[in-house]
Amino acid sequence: MSIGNHNVLAPRLRGQRPTDPSCGEKPTEAKGPLFIAALGFAQLTLFIALLGPVMVSMALKVSTLTEDPTARTSIVGSVLGIGALAAVIGNAVFGRLSDRTTSRFGRRRPWLIGGSLVMAAALFAISQANSAEMLMISWFAAQLGANAAISPFVATLADQLPEKQYASVSATVGVMQNVGILAATWFASLFATNMFLLFMAPAAVGVLGMVVYALVLRDPVLTERPPRLTAAELIRSFWVNPIKHPDYGFAWWSRFLIFLSSFMFTSFRLPFVVDRLHIGAAEAAGVVFIGVLMYTVVLVPASYVAGWLSDRAGRRKLPVAVATALFAVGTYMLVHVESVGQFYLVEALLGMAFGIYASVDMALVLEVLPNADSTAKDLGVFNMANAAPQSLAPFAGAWLLTVGAAAGAPNYSLLLGAAAAAALAGALIILPIRKVK
Repeated sequence: MSIGNHNVLAPRLRGQRPTDPSCGEKPTEAKGPLFIAALGFAQLTLFIALLGPVMVSMALKVSTLTEDPTARTSIVGSVLGIGALAAVIGNAVFGRLSDRTTSRFGRRRPWLIGGSLVMAAALFAISQANSAEMLMISWFAAQLGANAAISPFVATLADQLPEKQYASVSATVGVMQNVGILAATWFASLFATNMFLLFMAPAAVGVLGMVVYALVLRDPVLTERPPRLTAAELIRSFWVNPIKHPDYGFAWWSRFLIFLSSFMFTSFRLPFVVDRLHIGAAEAAGVVFIGVLMYTVVLVPASYVAGWLSDRAGRRKLPVAVATALFAVGTYMLVHVESVGQFYLVEALLGMAFGIYASVDMALVLEVLPNADSTAKDLGVFNMANAAPQSLAPFAGAWLLTVGAAAGAPNYSLLLGAAAAAALAGALIILPIRKVK
């Protein structure tokens, strides 16, 4: 029986769990438009809630606590960095727990809904926070909740999709993630002076998306209870041996480096616009929104075209390497931006590069996973390559901004140069992969 044909209502209607041999098996049937639409909607809404604070909202919240530019960037870096540590922990741990979940509602569904609710509660706490310490605690909790949903959510790609849909559906996921960023910046520009709505309107949307996807998802029930989870096994949740699985290791480091590059800029995008282009915080939120709009308008067609071509040609490595190198070029060009128009043009170039990358890289990752029986755990470890840079980039970025800074002006040239170098290294590391063309 295929995953797509499993009837998740059966155990509730008959009061028992059906046997389902599809857990851990690779699907062969293509998924239909309803599933893909629900998947895309869930990705869109979750990232509206989660990336809004990373991109704009947290900087706006911190601006209500201090007007000192140096203190502002320091607090933003610390809050986002501490929160991203929770993402590193949550991805692997909740992925492992999801693989082992024997709920009558499936392995993934309880985590999708429960995690999104925890995230929403923590975002409410952020909206009411009146200190940097409260922001750190609340953002840490928000990241834990979000990643309790994200790790099982990403695992459903491996659970549900045949290989022939990897890149094309990954394109939808990548597009919706970046449209989510665009929508998050729109919410930020709309509610810039209302901290409650700034965080809670996106939070409500995020919960809605996860609930809709959970209802559509035909989530197989794990009928055999796994062995008791030991402390040693839980620790191993954070590890996949890169020597035993070198392709996985190369893909991991490539992802780590391009996300490090991306977050070294996006964590400080709003302060960059304020400080380098000499624009007030409220107006800068609108400039960032237009910049992300340009980024997304170019990203969408680039992502779909690249995903379509990759699925048909069966090529993954070259598109990923070229896109990552192009992203490095665009990041370095930000060093020379002197006007809002130039900022928009570079955002468009970055959007094209990341659109190609996002659709094809996820397809590559799904093909190098080590074990079909622990996809959420392995993807959780892989998602640490997304989450760890979120933790490191704000701290590293805040430090780089202070090196050689003159008269209190942050050193954005050093920050962006380092980010470009990281992306270029990510392009080169993808080349030794052998399992995938």
